[in-house]
Amino acid sequence: MINEIEKYTYRVMWSEEDEEFIGLCAEFPSLSWLASTSAKALKGIQTVVKECATDMSKNKEELPTAISARNFSGKFMVRVPPEVHRHLAVEAAESGVSLNRIASVKLAH
Repeated sequence: MINEIEKYTYRVMWSEEDEEFIGLCAEFPSLSWLASTSAKALKGIQTVVKECATDMSKNKEELPTAISARNFSGKFMVRVPPEVHRHLAVEAAESGVSLNRIASVKLAH
């Protein structure tokens, strides 16, 4: 069985500022781990998350739900400046599609 900690969303990227790889976890945005290789950064952030989750459990704190386990409706509201709204409405009309379709395509890229 997969450990709940393994279901979290991890990312490793290069940090120009630190000149090392940085491991991140979306469900624990305040945690990170720097390392000389991407593999070490991933292992490091997973270890830090495991330690944090263990402490949270001991303190009877609720652990965040993994993003992969959450249900999404597909709907959310976005506020944009009126000129952006107008531009998108014109683009949608000229393309013969809904404003919703134009926004969805742009967000997907």
